[in-house]
Amino acid sequence: MTNPAGPAASDAPERLLVRTRPVEVDDLLALLPERDFLAWVHDGDGIVGWGRAASFDVDGPDRFSAASRWWDEVRHQAVVRDEVGVAGSGLVAFGTFDFAADGAGHLTVPEVVVGRRDGRAWISTIGSAIGPTPELRPTTRPERPGPVTFDDGDVATWTATVAAAVERITADQLDKVVLARDCRADFDRPLDVRWPLARLARDYPACWTFHVDGFFGSTPEMLVRLERGLVTSRVLAGTIRRTGDDAHDAALAGSLARSSKDLEEHEYAVRSVADALHAHCSAVTRSEAPFVLHLPNVMHLATDIAGVVPDGTSVLSVVADLHPSAAVGGTPTAEAVALIAQIEGLDRGRYAGPVGWMDGHGDGEWGIGLRSAELAPDGRSARLFAGCGIVADSVPADELAESDAKLIPVRTALSPRD
Repeated sequence: MTNPAGPAASDAPERLLVRTRPVEVDDLLALLPERDFLAWVHDGDGIVGWGRAASFDVDGPDRFSAASRWWDEVRHQAVVRDEVGVAGSGLVAFGTFDFAADGAGHLTVPEVVVGRRDGRAWISTIGSAIGPTPELRPTTRPERPGPVTFDDGDVATWTATVAAAVERITADQLDKVVLARDCRADFDRPLDVRWPLARLARDYPACWTFHVDGFFGSTPEMLVRLERGLVTSRVLAGTIRRTGDDAHDAALAGSLARSSKDLEEHEYAVRSVADALHAHCSAVTRSEAPFVLHLPNVMHLATDIAGVVPDGTSVLSVVADLHPSAAVGGTPTAEAVALIAQIEGLDRGRYAGPVGWMDGHGDGEWGIGLRSAELAPDGRSARLFAGCGIVADSVPADELAESDAKLIPVRTALSPRD
């Protein structure tokens, strides 16, 4: 298969055979091998996988539709024996897509998938032939990282870029733009990604902790979940750093909920997601008012959105219309993304792009790749990312402090200390 907008590569066999049966599993991450694994976990539940039964790589503006066509071909040809029958059992693919519209996309169908949900667990084996079901047991403990050196880059230039964005906004060229910055981490030996992954899952159980092809993190923002015709999305925009003092943090949460600057930024993001969902859903509902989501390092304004889609809708088609939302691009989105390309000076790669999984029924979960890092191929360095929504009232020093807070989860997870 080729993509007219760019090259595509696939090693999918003509037909995949899939067998899923129940098992007993307590800790999904404890099963992961040292490398070439995939993970998506949330509060102890989720799916993990390893091996490669099939894969697909694509780039260019047509990447979502090309990936959807490939997945439709794979799932319609597959022969599936599923004794569990829940979202994530049976045939599954993990995937990531770059933030940029002309960027890349990647899907992987693992040879083994293990899932856990609401006290039920299962194992799926996938391939051109079905062999014995592997025995599940904890693997080796993650290797503790050695000393880590961080380079925060040119902070002065980034704050100047924020100021330039505020000037564009106050000149009525747009309402909001999301600017990202990166930080480099260097390791004295190749990183065992299972170490930061386990720490992120432990410290941020309310987030979705993921690893796909060297891209890992723990995102608080669900771009879209589709299950049995119900679509849900969680929008985050508007952030304040926690202090660790409960009384002070409660007061900060109240100020966040009343902040006109943050409420304005939040409404832009909610509206962009709701408008995109209307193209797929017969009805769309949202939280009456934003609520404050409390995480260990920050607090966010959050709104949950839901809708019902027709039978046969694939989660990837909804992802294609939702990305990029105002939460990671800006408002109006096209003008904001164009400004990002002009002034940000950063190759985001998969940061702020969709990351997640989908099953053979077209259901799945895709988050926004936030609180994340991109591991170098040799494993000896990584780029950490954070972004901030810039509006007319934004103060560069405050945005820098917010971005520092958003870097904390991955920076801490990379520490050799428990």
